[in-house]
Amino acid sequence: MKKRLIALVVASLAFGTTASAQDDFSGALKARKGQFNILAINLGILGGMAKGETPYDAEAAQTAADTLVAVSMINQPPLFPAGSDNMSIEDTRAQPSVWDNREDFLAKWAGLGEAALKIQAAAGTGQEALGPMLGMLGGACKACHDNHRAPAG
Repeated sequence: MKKRLIALVVASLAFGTTASAQDDFSGALKARKGQFNILAINLGILGGMAKGETPYDAEAAQTAADTLVAVSMINQPPLFPAGSDNMSIEDTRAQPSVWDNREDFLAKWAGLGEAALKIQAAAGTGQEALGPMLGMLGGACKACHDNHRAPAG
């Protein structure tokens, strides 16, 4: 499983770099939307367990948390080439602040990674550990969304 996640990360990086080099944002947009979809799916798995909507399964929880960590390790700059913001192109919610305040954006992505590592350490220990960790992870997501993602519209 971990080898497959590493391969996904490497493929995502290569795909994003190629798209950026060609000044064609379609690949970068697909890759970054894909990574957020992967995050959402795995957050849903953990959230369902935390809420008791699905039975707690330590192995599935650990796998979902491991996936969150793997995605959080993807190098973001190739997926966010300059000019791929919502003021320049359609079909993205990335605001110009991603580039105007790059250090903040990357720090917030690093914060997601730190929160993902904490949920990874706790995911297999029991259902009761999931709620607080998901709250922390949600806070990391919100911190970036508040500053760098346009509202759905």
